[in-house]
Amino acid sequence: MMKKKLLCAALAAIMLMSLAACGEAPAEEEESAAPAEPSEAVEESSAPEGSGEPAETFVVGVCQLAPHTALDAATQGFTDALTDALGDAVEVKVQNAGGEQNNCITIIDGYVADGVDLILANATGALQAAASATADIPVLGTAVTNYAIALGLEDTMVEVLGNNVSGTSDLSPLDQQAAMVQELFPDAETVGLLYCSAEPNSVYQIEVIQSELEALGFTCQPFAFTDVNDLASVTQSACDSCDVIYIPTDNTAANNTESIANVVLAAGVPVIAGESGLCSGCGVATLSIDYYELGQITGEMAVQILTGEADVSEMAIGYDETVTKMYNAANCEALGITVPEGYEPLA
Repeated sequence: MMKKKLLCAALAAIMLMSLAACGEAPAEEEESAAPAEPSEAVEESSAPEGSGEPAETFVVGVCQLAPHTALDAATQGFTDALTDALGDAVEVKVQNAGGEQNNCITIIDGYVADGVDLILANATGALQAAASATADIPVLGTAVTNYAIALGLEDTMVEVLGNNVSGTSDLSPLDQQAAMVQELFPDAETVGLLYCSAEPNSVYQIEVIQSELEALGFTCQPFAFTDVNDLASVTQSACDSCDVIYIPTDNTAANNTESIANVVLAAGVPVIAGESGLCSGCGVATLSIDYYELGQITGEMAVQILTGEADVSEMAIGYDETVTKMYNAANCEALGITVPEGYEPLA
């Protein structure tokens, strides 16, 4: 009987142990599952909004109207300013339209389709294409003389356009350029004004400087060419009837300085140029801004827009306030011109 009681007690103990083991299993499962919830929370908070990690990257599309010294320098200055400020966080795509407006339209349309973060329109034709192609992507121009005239606005003196377009102007002080003509050629009577009629900013500059030159006692005669096809013949006509020729910051002229130089040097007629690149090719002297510096100023504006520090619609047109008197030593020597003090030789 005692043995039977002991056997029952042993069986009862075994059953209790089995029940205890079964009761602990859910606790172990709960304990092993518990870390999963915190780990998910950590994963969600590893890149909190606004932490700046990873760094935001930008793509900027550059459309340059034509390959010439001034525009090349502006593009380089813009690119350097962007990469200096943003490093690998910015990709700059540069395309050159080769002086063709239709190419500007194609290039800009491609940037819009790609959804770039900002467009640089280098020169008037590129600006016109960009302004027509998008009202959403920020557009900065450079090497554009007057934005209102380039875009057909009524207020030609506006400095804040109030839309997605801003940038920098390459307008040099035209009154000082007119004074340079008088300083270098006081005995001249007739000044020929050579420009491309297809460039609205060239037309604007000619109108302004003509009044400045006439106020100084010069007779002015405009000579407009439509494109490169009649450039040489129109230049020859200007040489035949004028003592001095003035050429503004005109992209068609700047892209074809050799054609102009072949005519004016053979005729012995000096050219006062609106900017240094043009002067290097066919001029004797200029009062010019620094186009590399102009590009840098534009690049700094782009950095502010991309990083959210500024709104393009509130940005005023920028200028390079520093201008320098420069002369082309080779052309001056060829034409027997002695340049007074205060002029720097072109590099």
